[in-house]
Amino acid sequence: MSEVPMIEGVSRLVLPDPHIIFDQVTFAHGENVVFNGFSLALQERRVGLIGSNGSGKSSLLRLAHGLALPTSGVITTVGLNTATRRKQIPSRVGFLFQNPDRQIIFPTVGEEIAFGFQERGDTRLEAMRQAVVWLSRFGRAEWADRIVHDLSEGQKQLVCLISVLALEPSLILLDEPFASLDLATRLAFADQLQALDQPIVMASHDLDFLAPFDRIVWLEQGRVRADGPPRDVLETYRAEAHQGMKKLA
Repeated sequence: MSEVPMIEGVSRLVLPDPHIIFDQVTFAHGENVVFNGFSLALQERRVGLIGSNGSGKSSLLRLAHGLALPTSGVITTVGLNTATRRKQIPSRVGFLFQNPDRQIIFPTVGEEIAFGFQERGDTRLEAMRQAVVWLSRFGRAEWADRIVHDLSEGQKQLVCLISVLALEPSLILLDEPFASLDLATRLAFADQLQALDQPIVMASHDLDFLAPFDRIVWLEQGRVRADGPPRDVLETYRAEAHQGMKKLA
């Protein structure tokens, strides 16, 4: 089974309460209106987002990180208005994409992880030293000079996770992080994510991985269909999915 070692030395960070607020947000992707007067506040340590493709999960995460801006309304993430404080958000909020190839921009693992430190103002030498320190925390110090695109999909996703954690963000957003991983690696990643100090908000179709979360938000056509403890929301979601399968049979 693939192993992702637990990390040490990540301090617990204090967040505003709640850490994400959508206040009457409208957002359109082209001619498709994704959210219309959408409001939601998230403050739990582990929040899962579920819903069919096109329900608004990825858009919610991108808006919360400032990767997209609302047409109207206000979004506040870790106390920052995403429209007026957009440049400050990446240093406070980590984002893990579904496809690691969309996130990785440097040829070697060390350079990829060092980039965040250089953006923060560290010299190249110090940034590479920090990169090796973080790789060592995951038992991967020997990866520093490895070519990223020679890695497996699971290894690439681990590099992306280390890159995010290395800057010690206050909050981590994850958009289908298990989609390209085999089962053993997915299980290892799930354990790693559950052990993090930072709050996380994760969109996923893997309902079993969301079962230990504190809160599940079920989105449907840009609206909240259900919102509550996993045992309630996931059970209803599964039951409706099974009904839909029967209709297609």
